[in-house]
Amino acid sequence: MLRRNRNVKIVATLGPASNTYDMIKSLFLAGADVFRLNMSHGTHEDIRERHAIIRDLEMEMERPICILADLQGPKLRCGVFKNGSEMLEEGQSFTFDLDEAEGDARRVRLPHTEILGALEVGSTLLVNDGKIRMKVTDRSDVHATCEVEVGGEISNRKGVNVPDVVLPLTALTEKDLKDLEFACDLGVDWLALSFVQRAADVEEARPLVNGRAAIMVKVEKPAAVKAYDEILAAADGIMVARGDLGVELPVHELPPIQKRLVRGCRKVGKPVIVATQMMESMISSPVPTRAEVSDVAQAIYEGADAVMLSAESAAGDYPIEAVSVMNNVAESVEADGIYRQVIEASRTPSKTSVSDAITAAAREVAETTDVKAICCFTHSGTTAVLMSREKPRVPIIALTPKPATARRLTLTWGLHCAVTAEVERFKMAVVSAARTARADGFGSEDDHIIVTAGVPFNTPGSTNILRVAPLDEKKIFEGGPE
Repeated sequence: MLRRNRNVKIVATLGPASNTYDMIKSLFLAGADVFRLNMSHGTHEDIRERHAIIRDLEMEMERPICILADLQGPKLRCGVFKNGSEMLEEGQSFTFDLDEAEGDARRVRLPHTEILGALEVGSTLLVNDGKIRMKVTDRSDVHATCEVEVGGEISNRKGVNVPDVVLPLTALTEKDLKDLEFACDLGVDWLALSFVQRAADVEEARPLVNGRAAIMVKVEKPAAVKAYDEILAAADGIMVARGDLGVELPVHELPPIQKRLVRGCRKVGKPVIVATQMMESMISSPVPTRAEVSDVAQAIYEGADAVMLSAESAAGDYPIEAVSVMNNVAESVEADGIYRQVIEASRTPSKTSVSDAITAAAREVAETTDVKAICCFTHSGTTAVLMSREKPRVPIIALTPKPATARRLTLTWGLHCAVTAEVERFKMAVVSAARTARADGFGSEDDHIIVTAGVPFNTPGSTNILRVAPLDEKKIFEGGPE
């Protein structure tokens, strides 16, 4: 079975440049652990075909592969212009309204009554990824007149952002509801929610997902940053979506926000992905910029569970190279002694339960004895996630009889996931762990591992036993709890 030489995971988005079996296999071999299916692009049939390829590849490679489906969310766009586009000058007046007539240099349609109703005098509007900035000077429920603060070209159906207003919009559009049902029925492992502004947006999606996938919240709105603690409590994981976040907030605020969001996830033991423009130049270049390499490295030093490629792997000219570079950066960073210092200095102790104490103890034993891995036997994934939160110095093997759990856990830092047979006794869990550790190259019969589990089995969050065990099966049966 293929084994990675790093703890952080790599998410690769699939698209026109990466939609064949051979290409997806090449991305996996280059280092991709998770494949993102972007519901904003491609038909359901396209998504179904890519999903099938990944599952076939999983069978060939004999390793769980995680699939993340990313919902589009509401897209706020202006209408069309009679001339296709107009140049807006600083200081001029420009109006958004509900008139269906084609736009000109003075006005254009904004077909979102909810936005117009929520705006206030002084609100900011950003157009075309923030290239144009306006301030509302007069408004009603059917129009918003603005002063252009930063001018530029505005053209047909350009995106409109409203950074300082919590909009009365649900995170799930009609398209999203259909995509959600399709993706969950298909069998994806994670579902990413876009345009989340409040915890209620996550709570609305929870019964619709109905346990068929874990919920990843994309933090891309200033409102989500403000309500982060509540959103994090409601979510299963977080994606730091720096694209829209960088449009709606001053770019200099992004680094501390990213660090705070990652640290929040680490504290509660929920996976976090750092995403958007990580290797942007590799869309058209085989070599990244030095700044991009530093950006990826910084996310890894912070302890992010995963780093993500978007257009680089979905539509770029060098998808395999982009994954390879990201993999090499990760291996280089994690081999640096300073990496361990940073990770351990930023660890947040959490020993509020028996499970917390057992996983913390497993890390401490691993640091003071010569064990080759920590093996977590888990049904729901809770034991393995708690162990990942500890960021131990030795590898973590997550063993589960449930393929869906193994796939979902593949996103989480440091977890080498393996599907095993169901066991009813702890000693057989130890035997299963020893066999997996030997088969996957973590040690030989002369070595030892740590095994943690919850007894009785199949009780989420009940981690209550720890054993230092030999990899020699004969010695396993000579002693230790049943």
